[in-house]
Amino acid sequence: MMDWTDRHCRYFHRLITGQTLLYTEMVTTGALLFGDQARHLDFDALEHPVALQLGGSEPEDLAKCAKLGQTWGYDEINLNCGCPSERVQRGAFGACLMNEPQTVANGVKAMLDVVDLPVSVKHRIGIDEEERYDFVRDFVGVVSEAGCEVFIVHARNAVLKGLSPKENREIPPLRYPVVHRLKKDFPNLKFILNGGLQNNAQITLQGPHVDGVMVGRAAYHTPYMMRAWDEWFQFGALSRDLASEENVVSHEDRLNIELQMATYMASQCKSKDISWLSMARHMLGLWHGQPGARLWRQVWSDSRLKDLSPLEVMKKATFARTTIKKSESELGHA
Repeated sequence: MMDWTDRHCRYFHRLITGQTLLYTEMVTTGALLFGDQARHLDFDALEHPVALQLGGSEPEDLAKCAKLGQTWGYDEINLNCGCPSERVQRGAFGACLMNEPQTVANGVKAMLDVVDLPVSVKHRIGIDEEERYDFVRDFVGVVSEAGCEVFIVHARNAVLKGLSPKENREIPPLRYPVVHRLKKDFPNLKFILNGGLQNNAQITLQGPHVDGVMVGRAAYHTPYMMRAWDEWFQFGALSRDLASEENVVSHEDRLNIELQMATYMASQCKSKDISWLSMARHMLGLWHGQPGARLWRQVWSDSRLKDLSPLEVMKKATFARTTIKKSESELGHA
């Protein structure tokens, strides 16, 4: 979720779900060791629990960056072995590391040796045309021997040549049964299924087979679906009874979330001298599927309003949304 799940996005998501584990964008070891550490690592205490996702392959560098993550207060360190972009491949990390399970194991061990945090690995189920189950099974086996107990599995192959990162999220077919089989073969490890999950009904279908799910783009574009997730934590399992929660219209709840986010943006604009536009983009899906949502999004995306405070923009957005809602209601009773 590069350029998506920054600290402002995570703050917004935390206003919706209190217990879901949030992840940073993938941060390369080079960016942390030689760049602006505060820019990459700073986050609000409200975001907990939050995991730092690293991109890299050198054990020594990974260990240093994991230590930084612990110092800054992160709750988990995650190693990305699933990103297929050419830029990542040139750095010899991401999905191409699945061809080098011992290298991944060495990196995991190096991190575990210096931090008291859990270290997880995010990976694919295969590379290019390699679809043998043995490939991903052996990868998990080798890496788990180094101490990794949590594997986040994007249930698609990664095609390293010929497909863009976007196409890699859509074209290789999803094969959820591969992840289910991993859980059966490694019952003492935790497997988090990722890829293609669009709504809570689909999530509940995976509940009996895995230890959890990771949702990326659907959670970003339709964030209110996350409102039901804390109840899943409360009951200790994914429940079919909650599958329809995302469709419940809760006007006051969404409005309160928007107000909290607008207040947060106002404080950030004042203390850090940044534009609310760069933060507001993360909440444009809050009213998805509700009357007036399109006009509401247009207001929050209007650069002509950049000199107004977020709370003033919210008033305009609410007026636009409720005006169309009132008009539709009157038409329905005509």
